[in-house]
Amino acid sequence: MKASLFRKSWIMAQGIAATLGISVLALYMRFTRTYERGFADRVLRWWSGFLLKNVSARVHINNPHQVTVSPGTPYIIMSNHRSHYDIPLIFVSLPGSIRMLTKKELFKVPVWGKGLKAAEFLSIDRHDHAQAIRDLDYAKEQMRGGIVLWVAPEGTRSRDGSIGEFKKGGFMVAIQTGATIIPVGISGSEKILRPGTWDFFLNQDVQVTIGVPIDASAYTLETRDRLMHDVKEAIRGLVEGAESGDKMRG
Repeated sequence: MKASLFRKSWIMAQGIAATLGISVLALYMRFTRTYERGFADRVLRWWSGFLLKNVSARVHINNPHQVTVSPGTPYIIMSNHRSHYDIPLIFVSLPGSIRMLTKKELFKVPVWGKGLKAAEFLSIDRHDHAQAIRDLDYAKEQMRGGIVLWVAPEGTRSRDGSIGEFKKGGFMVAIQTGATIIPVGISGSEKILRPGTWDFFLNQDVQVTIGVPIDASAYTLETRDRLMHDVKEAIRGLVEGAESGDKMRG
C-alpha cells in the first residue's frame, strides 16, 4: 500500500528527527567522554527498529546456519543493496558492533555526518588514493578492536534488483585482516522505498537471509577476484532462494 502524502511526510519527519537525535546523542557522548560502544549498539538497533516499524515493514530473518559473531575474530558483513532500508535491516538482523563502511561525502552532512564519525562509522575517500589507503588502514584497526564492518560491495543501490559489479576495497580489507565474510541476501527492501523516489509503501514483506560464512584468510590478494566471485555467487543464491520461496508461497 502506497503511503498517503500525509503519511509520507510523517515518515520522513520522524525518520529525520530520530536520525538527528541519535547523531546529537553520539556527539554529546564523545564531547563528554562518556561514549560506550555497547550502548551505541543498542541505540543503533533501536533506531533501526523504529525506522522499520514506521513503515510497518514485516521483516523475516532467516539464519539457517545459526551464524553469529565471536569476540576476537574480524568480521565483514557483505550484502546486496536495493534500498536505503537495507541499513536498518542489517542492524536488526545480526549481533555485534556493526558499523557501515560508507561514502566520505556523507560525513560532510551537517550534524548527521559528525554523528556518524562519533559513532565509529567508517568511510573511504574514493577520489584520493593516498587517503583511501589510510582509510582502509583505519578500518582494519577498528576491526581488530571489535567493530563488525558492513560493506555493500556494489557501492550503490541497484536500480533493477540485479546484483551489480563489486568494488574491490572491502575484499582487500577482508584478505589483509583474514576476516570472516558473512554473506547476506536482502530481498524486498526496494518495495518499501524504490531507488530514485520518495514514495513509501507500507506493510511490505522483507527477507534477510544469512549465508554460510566465507574465510577470507583462504585467499590472497592475487586470488582476490575469486573471493569476489565466491561472495557474489553466495549473495545471489541467498536472494534468489528467498525470491523463489516468495513465489511459491504466492
